[in-house]
Amino acid sequence: MVRKKPGRKIITFDWAIKTILRDKANFDVLEGFLTALFRRPITILELLESEGNRRDEVDKYNRVDLLAKIRGGIAKDDERVIVEVQYLPESAYLKRLAYGAAKTIVENLNLGESYDSVKKVYSVSLLYFDAVRDGDDYIYHGRTEFTGLHTHASVTLKESLIGDRVRIGETDIFPEYYLIPLERFTDEVRDDLDQWIYAFKNNEVPDEFTAPGIVALKEKLDYLKMDERERCGFDKHLDYTRSEWGMIDHARREGREEGREEGREEERKRLVRALHTNGVAMEAIAVSVGLSKREIRRLLGEE
Repeated sequence: MVRKKPGRKIITFDWAIKTILRDKANFDVLEGFLTALFRRPITILELLESEGNRRDEVDKYNRVDLLAKIRGGIAKDDERVIVEVQYLPESAYLKRLAYGAAKTIVENLNLGESYDSVKKVYSVSLLYFDAVRDGDDYIYHGRTEFTGLHTHASVTLKESLIGDRVRIGETDIFPEYYLIPLERFTDEVRDDLDQWIYAFKNNEVPDEFTAPGIVALKEKLDYLKMDERERCGFDKHLDYTRSEWGMIDHARREGREEGREEGREEERKRLVRALHTNGVAMEAIAVSVGLSKREIRRLLGEE
């Protein structure tokens, strides 16, 4: 179906991740979304302390790490899974994605524990920029698959190599990635997952949406139900984000125009300097151009 009636306005999902969704009473919102995405019941046990959970005003990428329990499958016990929900800028995104998944695995294996305790990591990314050149979908799933070098046929690994318990998907422990470039969604709603994608893209929930958890999303992220302090905080965040990324976009275009004839490295230097001149925070510059803070300081002549 194509949604036509106006829906209830909700706050942006990145702000919800930073604030409302950290409360255990609101876990049902993320549980509903992840259940629709993974097509199996999800129960969130707790939020993990990690880099992505720090409340930092200059943190331009929003990531919340969740320790989730998935019911079902052939394992005797419910599986615990680390899930990353990320809201990231475009530059160096895939490298940041791979690093985040690996870091999460390491941080959640205690000293002295066997490798059988390694947790499966799902990285779920809601993208407010286009991520593919020639894709024909709006949800992309990446996973590690072993195939014959000569036959190109998929192979199922022995369970003894997987561990004592069969992991998620009944086959492997490797991280899996979901990239969801919201701009590619055409607003044509066909199932429960599409209802969630529509809500994330348009920041509204139509009354006719009935996906599990979507009512909680509508009620708990309702802008009009926020008190004055909460609304002021959200408005400030929205204004800051628009201003910051407006400066980044302007500086990018300015840097490209000035550096077109001077090569890629010189263009990058000009971009960094333009962002710095426009007052963009060091963390935002690092995320935007895909460089470390130390490299940026070097380009600015501070080292």
